[in-house]
Amino acid sequence: METISSRIHQILKEYWGYRQFRPLQQEIIEHVLQGRDALALLPTGGGKSICFQVPSLAMRGVCLVISPLIALMKDQVENLRKRGIAAAAVYSGMSRQETELVLNGAVHGRYKFLYVSPERCRNEMFLAHLQRMQVCLLAVDEAHCVSQWGYDFRPPYLQIAELRPMLPGVPLLALTATATPDVVEDIQEKLRIRPKKVFQKSFKRDNLVYYVIEDEDKMGRLGRIIRKVGGCGIVYVRSRRKTAEVAQALQQMGFSATYYHAGLDHEERSERQQAWVEDRVQVMVATNAFGMGIDKPDVRFVVHLDLPDTLEAYFQEAGRAGRDEKRAFALLVYHASDRLKAEENFAKSYPEISFIQRVYEAAGNYCQIPVGSGEGAVFPFDLRDFCHTYDFPVVETASALSFLERAGYFRFSEPASESSKLRILADYTDVYRYQVEHPEAEALLQVLLRQYGGSLYSDYVPVSEKDLARRAGLSETQATRLLVQLHQVSIVDYRPLPQGVLLSWAMERRKSGGGILPPQVYDARKANARRKLDAVIGYATESSLCRSRYLLQYFGEDRSGNCGLCDVCLSKKHPCLTESDRRRLRQEIQALLEQKAMSLKELSACIPQEQEALLKQYWEELLAEELLVSDDGLLFRWK
Repeated sequence: METISSRIHQILKEYWGYRQFRPLQQEIIEHVLQGRDALALLPTGGGKSICFQVPSLAMRGVCLVISPLIALMKDQVENLRKRGIAAAAVYSGMSRQETELVLNGAVHGRYKFLYVSPERCRNEMFLAHLQRMQVCLLAVDEAHCVSQWGYDFRPPYLQIAELRPMLPGVPLLALTATATPDVVEDIQEKLRIRPKKVFQKSFKRDNLVYYVIEDEDKMGRLGRIIRKVGGCGIVYVRSRRKTAEVAQALQQMGFSATYYHAGLDHEERSERQQAWVEDRVQVMVATNAFGMGIDKPDVRFVVHLDLPDTLEAYFQEAGRAGRDEKRAFALLVYHASDRLKAEENFAKSYPEISFIQRVYEAAGNYCQIPVGSGEGAVFPFDLRDFCHTYDFPVVETASALSFLERAGYFRFSEPASESSKLRILADYTDVYRYQVEHPEAEALLQVLLRQYGGSLYSDYVPVSEKDLARRAGLSETQATRLLVQLHQVSIVDYRPLPQGVLLSWAMERRKSGGGILPPQVYDARKANARRKLDAVIGYATESSLCRSRYLLQYFGEDRSGNCGLCDVCLSKKHPCLTESDRRRLRQEIQALLEQKAMSLKELSACIPQEQEALLKQYWEELLAEELLVSDDGLLFRWK
């Protein structure tokens, strides 16, 4: 008789090619198969997806997965399909026909996994189909988004619990990579996990070495880090502009580097991400928009050139290094001026409640929403134009809008569609006649009909203006102009990709006056953010507590020991040079200084990170023995 253990191992081997589960995976899977709720707290790279994918394949019915990002949903669906597993996703930007097709497929058992966004939980069409589905498991990915005390709170996550009465007897598995003890408790309450149960893998990463390096010359230090560590890596910065600047500086140093941020179009992001994944580019310079859902095991370093917003975010981003269990480095390059900037940003992030009220009223006027209406309405939103229109400061306004979003009044999102869409409205005869009468559009229409055929007449298809232009022998501007002309004469319905962000009103507009944000809520959130900022500054300035231990204690692991490898631990070791150390260092230093004169800093960049403390100690011995020659006291040659 087949046991649960043998069945899930068979599934793991058949679809993933693995013989053994990672720590805690089997326990979580067996718990879920017993019909029980749980929260799985597994650090980045800990294999969270398998925890809901394997048990779902062992049960009858569809697994409903709540996921916050469209890109993440698409990535997981694609990965499942590559393994021969039927999966689909429903997200905004799909036509009603496309959405209904997928939901009907889930009702009739054509999919094993259905991915939806948390906003979908209130959609009438979705709820009507959900009642007819045989759901075997409700999986909530990135579950920390349900807690207002977490670092990435999203109000729509609070609606997930409303699905539970519609799914009696269906277990819920919440998953996240980072959560403090109070957030762990809050997740279980908000998602109604009963009885409360947490599977928590230690946050400790024995192969990941944490460093904080204080240096005003951050680019010079970054170059030395990359040369010293080697391999591929990620460099995180705070602004989109800085991604391009740092990538260009690295290229000038001779490194292969590119950059990534949410402002790039989908095609550019995909090309750059793929080039890095395939090792055609060594260094990816990015904002925090990069990394979610990317499983590249051989990342050797993650460098933060700016202070992260929270330790939760830092731990998740740093944790993208060394997933192959080999030695990797997480480095924060810090300078005292960073703290001043962080304090300034914090002050701007908490504008007065009266200003938040003004921004709310202005947003209603900007979108032309009458009081008492607007729920469900979606508008393109340009922050700079909004601020210019109402003479608001940009940073403070962005913070006020963030407060209003967290309070559930509305939300902001990137355009859900990753491409323009098009559908032919005219019949075959009218299309042919238009081609004859307007030869300048003939090539473009022929490309459309060859590429998409009859499907253009029945539904919207995603189109790339750049690709259409290339195939038709036109410039992208010419192709776009022709598509607009075709739309104006009703030959096609052309829906270009929206630019900027979208503002969605989650509830009807309220009357002017107070009460938009209760003072106690504002004060509590500000105090929580202050604690998180203090924790980040404390990590950057700590000089006596092991870096790994500092992080682990922040996440509630109080009994962890020192790692022995971070910069703090190494500074305490006062390394004692052995004769073998002296021989090895002498050979390395002599070989380097016989080629050219170098400073101690330049020399440090040429030896392994772990030997830097030894080098500084041996350097004094070499000077004392007069084995080094210098004309200016800065550059040294071997005597």
